[in-house]
Amino acid sequence: MHKCAVILANGSLPNPMLVRHLIGRDDLLIAADGGTRHALALGLQPHILIGDLDSLPTELQSRLQETGTRILRYPRDKDETDLELALSFALEQNCDRILILAALGGRLDQTIGNLALLTAPRLQALDVRLDDGVEEAFFVRKQAQIQGRAGEIVSLIPWGGDVNGVSTSGLRWPLNGESLSAYQTRGISNEMLGKTASVRILSGLLLVIHRRLSANSNPEVL
Repeated sequence: MHKCAVILANGSLPNPMLVRHLIGRDDLLIAADGGTRHALALGLQPHILIGDLDSLPTELQSRLQETGTRILRYPRDKDETDLELALSFALEQNCDRILILAALGGRLDQTIGNLALLTAPRLQALDVRLDDGVEEAFFVRKQAQIQGRAGEIVSLIPWGGDVNGVSTSGLRWPLNGESLSAYQTRGISNEMLGKTASVRILSGLLLVIHRRLSANSNPEVL
């Protein structure tokens, strides 16, 4: 059984080399329609290709199928995005972790929609993260760890309401059982002190965005 499912979406991938190192040899590789181009660019063939397939030439679909990729085709007129279909399939495989690549940046509506997918109650027991090699984004419902380097940016953003009992370790400006308001920016642009930081909360839903130092050694402050 695969412990981790990796889903390749059809968004931007600004740091392909770093992303390649995030994918393990035994991971289940799922391409959400046009995400296939990222898989092939990384020298990988997806185990599963899913979606309405309007972003892929028919010849490529046939070639992938002939070489072992399982194709799950859906009608173009559907209620779910290709990424939502891929996420649902990954959940059915009983993996411990789900890593979604190339789902940040580009169209703002798609990015917000992709983040919203991660708030589903069915995901609350799993470690599910969006990553593009530059940034990773995920939600904390109880506790989570961030792996990186000293100086990297970590932002804590309440989602849909206040988050209470927020405690952190390994960050430059610590929080000790405090509340973050959904209408304020207090949690933006904290910094890692070492290779690991952790966040715990008592209630609410907290979006964590971790920006890697290699992508932005001089963060712009707005």
